[in-house]
Amino acid sequence: MTRKRYTSIVRTLLLVASLAAASAGARQAAPTGSATPAKAPADAQETAKLGPVTNPVSGAVKAQLPRFSKNMVAAAEAMPADKYTFKPTPEMNSFAHLVMHIAQSNNGLCAKISDTPAPDAKMADTDPKEKLVAALKASFEYCATSLEKVDDSKLGDQMMLFGNRPFSRAAVLIILSDDWYDHYGAQATYLRLNRILPPTAQPAPK
Repeated sequence: MTRKRYTSIVRTLLLVASLAAASAGARQAAPTGSATPAKAPADAQETAKLGPVTNPVSGAVKAQLPRFSKNMVAAAEAMPADKYTFKPTPEMNSFAHLVMHIAQSNNGLCAKISDTPAPDAKMADTDPKEKLVAALKASFEYCATSLEKVDDSKLGDQMMLFGNRPFSRAAVLIILSDDWYDHYGAQATYLRLNRILPPTAQPAPK
């Protein structure tokens, strides 16, 4: 046996002995008698009562829709009409273009997910505020209706998106949800740059 190998074995034995001593000390420090088992935290008890979720992917996205519909439409309404041409920098899109893009994304993605024809909604970023807000509201209403019967049974089905790129139905559902977060964040930024509090930052009513 080499000296290096011998040293390694000795170190291992010392470590085992040290752990054994620590374990024995812990047992001696523990109170004698029958200990009452610690109760599980309340949230763990509640979690144990929960069963599996039906349609976890499509159901989660559909559950988010009412909240984002409310906040994103409210954000579009909060921006004054004369600020719809506002751009944070000359290279960026206007607020009007952002609202138009949200409506178009809703219509296109919800049509793909539900296998239903997208609304024939004509809009441009030069349209007045009233028309763009109406188009945004209509796009969320279309999503609510078209996604109503969507479940998780065909999440693996593939479809073409963004020209010629294949995506699963599950991926498009996630893209739709991500878009809502992304686009609302952009709306909130545009509003704050104009000294307007976005809907989710408004003080709670007293």
